[in-house]
Amino acid sequence: MSNTNTAQGSYPTAKASGRPSKVAIIGAGAVGSTLAYACVTKGVAREVVLQDIAKEKVEAEALDIAQGIQFTSAGSVSGSTDPEICRDADVIAITAGAKQKPGQSRLELAGATVGIMEKILPKLVEVAPNAIFVPVANPVDVVTYCAKKITGLPENQIFGSGTVLDTARMRYLISLETGTAVQNIHGYITGEHGDSEVPLWSSTEIGGVPITQWGKTLDGGEFDEAKRERIAHDVVRSAYRIIEGKGVTNYAVGLAVQRIIGAVLNDEQRVLTVSPLLDDWHGISDVCMAVPTIIGRKGAGRRLELPLTDDERTRLIASAERLREVARGLGY
Repeated sequence: MSNTNTAQGSYPTAKASGRPSKVAIIGAGAVGSTLAYACVTKGVAREVVLQDIAKEKVEAEALDIAQGIQFTSAGSVSGSTDPEICRDADVIAITAGAKQKPGQSRLELAGATVGIMEKILPKLVEVAPNAIFVPVANPVDVVTYCAKKITGLPENQIFGSGTVLDTARMRYLISLETGTAVQNIHGYITGEHGDSEVPLWSSTEIGGVPITQWGKTLDGGEFDEAKRERIAHDVVRSAYRIIEGKGVTNYAVGLAVQRIIGAVLNDEQRVLTVSPLLDDWHGISDVCMAVPTIIGRKGAGRRLELPLTDDERTRLIASAERLREVARGLGY
């Protein structure tokens, strides 16, 4: 492996041992390999490993990325069918799951993907008991809830990728309407990563100005309810539109999950709409779904209780019930 880079010092290290950080990605399909590529190019970890049951595929994806590490600050990229490659990983992102077909909802994927989790999780916990586990495979909220039950891991140590991508999509669309930088837009999509997700418009703001008081948008209209509903609809439809066009969503989700991993390894205490287990969050319990959560080296910290309108709360309760029902149907 080429040793032309010397950027070792730029990596977060595991505090207890001082060793370089390690990210393991389960599943070398479009999402897993794109996530590995994003982790390498963004420099979130010194070592990136891919694990998948398809030997030629996982080795080829890892080799393709590894041959470009001279142009990054990464140390090594490798792939294997053996879960042993994940030993002592700091973060394990799980992208392996059933593939979403055009027109299929994420919740319809639940049974097949949870079946995969039942097979792979016990061995992963065995080789990396202290890792932060981040399920990404859809339907991510149900998968995360079942994974929490399968592993028995503490609630800080396992959380889904949630609506980090949906929230980014919403901010991007608001920026197109208002001509403001996405970095100055603060607002969240919460609930299910899917059809019942809830945008929290009541707390969305641009540079401190509530979105409901923004006034004129670039097209000369107001940022009214119709415009907000259109944005929310477009966020939900984004994945379906991309899947219809190219069969899979991989680039944006790879970047979004890389952001979560970076927040963990750098102990950023960053607020992200991941999907942790909820316990009396606005009265909602015993379900994993996306809420603004502080993410750091210990995983999922405090779940922020933003003020909600009655309508937002009602819709979030309905979203939680929908997710709980699917999990119950799978025996969890």
